[in-house]
Amino acid sequence: MTGQWKNRKIQSRAGAAELFLEMIRPLKKYYSDGKGWLHVGNTGVHYGEKAARMEGFSRILWGLGPLWSRESPNLAPDLKSEIEEWKKHYLTGLIHGTNPQYSEYWGDLVDYDQKMVEMAAIAVAVSLSPQVLWDPLDACQKEQFCVWMDQINHHRVHANNWRFFRILVNMMFRRIGRPWSQEKEDEDWAVIADCYEGDGWYHDGNNGQLDYYIAFAMHFYGLVYAKFMEKEEPDYCCILKERGKQFAKDYIYWFDTEGREIPYGRSLTYRFAHGAFFSALAFACDDNIEYGLLRHLAINNLEKWLCRPIFDNDGVLSIGYGYPNLFMSERYNGHGSPYWALKTFFMLVLEDNHPFWTAQDQRPLFKAVQLLEHPHMLITHNMDHVQSFVTGQHCQNHGCTAEKYEKFVYSNQFGFSISRGHQLRDGAFDNTLAVSIADDNCYRMKYGTKSFFITEQAVFSAYSLMPGVEAESAVIPLGSWHIRIHRILTDKEIDLADGGFSIEAEVSSQAQAGDLLEKYSEDQIKHEEGKIFVCLPWGVTGAVSVNGDGNAVVIDTFPNTNLLYSLAVLPMICRRLKPGQHDIIDCFLGDRTEDAVKYIDMIPQAELKENNIYVRTDTSEIRIEWPDLKREE
Repeated sequence: MTGQWKNRKIQSRAGAAELFLEMIRPLKKYYSDGKGWLHVGNTGVHYGEKAARMEGFSRILWGLGPLWSRESPNLAPDLKSEIEEWKKHYLTGLIHGTNPQYSEYWGDLVDYDQKMVEMAAIAVAVSLSPQVLWDPLDACQKEQFCVWMDQINHHRVHANNWRFFRILVNMMFRRIGRPWSQEKEDEDWAVIADCYEGDGWYHDGNNGQLDYYIAFAMHFYGLVYAKFMEKEEPDYCCILKERGKQFAKDYIYWFDTEGREIPYGRSLTYRFAHGAFFSALAFACDDNIEYGLLRHLAINNLEKWLCRPIFDNDGVLSIGYGYPNLFMSERYNGHGSPYWALKTFFMLVLEDNHPFWTAQDQRPLFKAVQLLEHPHMLITHNMDHVQSFVTGQHCQNHGCTAEKYEKFVYSNQFGFSISRGHQLRDGAFDNTLAVSIADDNCYRMKYGTKSFFITEQAVFSAYSLMPGVEAESAVIPLGSWHIRIHRILTDKEIDLADGGFSIEAEVSSQAQAGDLLEKYSEDQIKHEEGKIFVCLPWGVTGAVSVNGDGNAVVIDTFPNTNLLYSLAVLPMICRRLKPGQHDIIDCFLGDRTEDAVKYIDMIPQAELKENNIYVRTDTSEIRIEWPDLKREE
């Protein structure tokens, strides 16, 4: 399936609907006889196989519900017929999944049940398309369905974005005229209110964790609710819409002008769900909305994903990110989980002549440097290279969370790597510091931040690398370059590695004979004392020890560690430190422009004098004061 939709252009609702049907068509043979389960793989997940198969069934509804919500006059007759088949298919599955007497019954709920997550897709699909999933049910089937869905009102629900699942279920009950729980809805909205930070930003349950869940969960669900309930609760729904508009002003900075997003945080296997926010905002809001911009980002993001090998040879969306990759998955990623990406197809709820489809295309305009206060990010846009310099983020361990939240910088062009072990090759420590006891060859990166400070010039953080090894770091963006200054205090002899940008070790190109692979060679590495550059036709990365005390090396990392590229190499600066205090200055390059190689002769310089950092480039000289991070704590 690799490349099936390469260069696919989506220009209308009909085009999006056709693509969606093509995506889900290969799944038909994987449904159970009663249509209530979808089993597309055999990987494990913490909530078990039964819930995983129910999850697979439910997540397709994120696209089917919007598709069914209105007629599709511009589709070919065979596609209209296929839509009718999916209606019968899902009505059958819904009846069997909620019938305790049937073998495919989804099961009774327990506290914090994964099936609560999947209830949201069902609730929204029923709210959008009651003529498909509610009206055809007989009285007994309606009762069984409501009893099953109402279980969420009688069990404990996580105090994060999960509260929206219960909110949406009760919203559905209200819309179909069934009893609902005002008490639970009030309780859930109170939790959501506690997550709100201001300026359109929420955190997702855990203070300081602001990732893509703010877009494709907190805001997505809030905007859907706001549109459905705007007559019943006009004041609060207006607040939800305004928060969405505020958030959009910051969120667009996570994308480049062509819709490619920064890989950052957990649940990246949901891939083009990152554009779902733009679809929901277009659905919810009728005024002061730049529909051409929303469509540009949502559609372009989706189209860019279609160019990547994210489907297996049978057409099933894989667990992974830029390619199938279980190493980067979380413990809650089941074989059907990636189909949360279909939330982006919420755009199908918008009729063919909606301004989302008809407005003139609008590309975003970005400042070169933008400080996003709430997620503690300094975002830079240099051509189509977007970098997020992050501090103060932290997440509980769902899988590789240190790598997903706590590296110095995240790039939409170079991605980031997750560790498969503790040595430098399998650790793949790009854009982070990694430390080992001297000669032990067992490295670790930081996990947790004691204090931090961020300005429009630099990002500062204080943290522990391991017991007895304390660090403060300043990271200073300079276009294609950035500088890192580390103050290390260690009570033991250590080996320290400062990693730069990983870059793909091989690329494929289309030719008459098919895919031709081009792999890097050793002569494309430029190495001088304290400096090393990987100079490839598809980009340049490099690492420099500014104060000359580091050993510059290129690490041939283990396969499948970088999220974007299955085979990558990594420049880094390595050094051994004796017990005591050390000031370290390194700088790193990542660039994919045609003349990227020119930057290897434009190395910025920096020096640290007491609490002042002096930075010199070919065009400027700046002074940055190092803050008292203990005071900031």
